Amino acid sequence: MQVILLERVAKLGQMGEVVDVKPGFARNYLLPQGKALSASKANVEAFEGRKAQLEADNLETKKEAESLSEKLNGEQFIVIRSASDAGALYGSVTTRDAADAATEAGFTVDRKQVVLTAPIKYLGVHEVEVVLHPEVSATIELNVARSPEEAELQAAGKSIQELAAEEEAEAEFEIQELFDDIGAAASEDEDLAEAIEAPAADASGDQEDTAGN
Repeated sequence: MQVILLERVAKLGQMGEVVDVKPGFARNYLLPQGKALSASKANVEAFEGRKAQLEADNLETKKEAESLSEKLNGEQFIVIRSASDAGALYGSVTTRDAADAATEAGFTVDRKQVVLTAPIKYLGVHEVEVVLHPEVSATIELNVARSPEEAELQAAGKSIQELAAEEEAEAEFEIQELFDDIGAAASEDEDLAEAIEAPAADASGDQEDTAGN
């Protein structure tokens, strides 16, 4: 099926080009999204009459998208989720979650603009593309963590594996300190017992000497 593109479409072509696409792709995506028209003679002639206005509109929206991209590109947004000790999420982070996180931070982002090759299913910092315009996109980061404190550590460059190793080392250190304290207390008890027994033994010896005399 031939369609005429009303805007640039990745891997298809630029505005005004007539391209061949699968009928299902045209009916389910290009036509209802207003990205193309069927390339009938009437539609091609109508496009030629609107071309100048469409190009002007496209240029204006492109400038707006570029302005937003400068502010959005490189921004990091925190998404709090429950996860296992190994870092696997109980569920996943979707395009809607990414859009909501950016919107809560003051940016206007629709979930349809967010590109995820696959749902995010693990803790960590993930790069995500946001398509703001057919010719403009931005890259954001989603910091997926179990708590704001964990997110802060991940933002500093520590992975979930490193955090787990640090927690394990800290727990082992605390256990060792506990054993050291117990050992020290036992040693003090032994010293105290010896100190008490020594005068008692001396006194017993003195009594025996007196009895002998």
